[in-house]
Amino acid sequence: MRISIIVAVASNGVIGRDNDLVWRLRDDMKFFSETTKGHAVLTGRRNYESIPERFRPLPNRTNIVITRNASFEAPGAVIEHSLEAGIERAKQLAVKELFIIGGGQIYAEAMAQGHVHRLLITHVDAAPEGDTYFDLAALTAGWKEMGDIASFEADDRNEHAFHVAEYQKIAP
Repeated sequence: MRISIIVAVASNGVIGRDNDLVWRLRDDMKFFSETTKGHAVLTGRRNYESIPERFRPLPNRTNIVITRNASFEAPGAVIEHSLEAGIERAKQLAVKELFIIGGGQIYAEAMAQGHVHRLLITHVDAAPEGDTYFDLAALTAGWKEMGDIASFEADDRNEHAFHVAEYQKIAP
């Protein structure tokens, strides 16, 4: 099973503020939806709760939610209590690819523990204020940029210009 992170990151590393997105990028949302559809997505509880209720669980995907809260319920989603248990559940479900979709703590833990094989990073041409970050410095060691998948200018659909790049883990 391939494990990928999919994330939109500002030039200053910001990915969110107050458990919400800090921009409107409709073409990136479309990329996210098309890329993850038919696969499993793994998310932390707070990130899951930030998804508008009408979209939870994300349709046409196995949704795995990680939480330490033993009484948390998310109808239609699989609940696990650690990143490792969530990854193991995805393996048991025989998914071909597991997308880690946030939030910041889950991204950091997955990267630190070496679980991730591929990164799909939307590099947003902006530097907003935020309280949740993705460590862009981690890309300097152990990762190779494979190139851009897509590029978009700022327009009525996208608040900022951005490009989506793929990174592969370099074997040690």
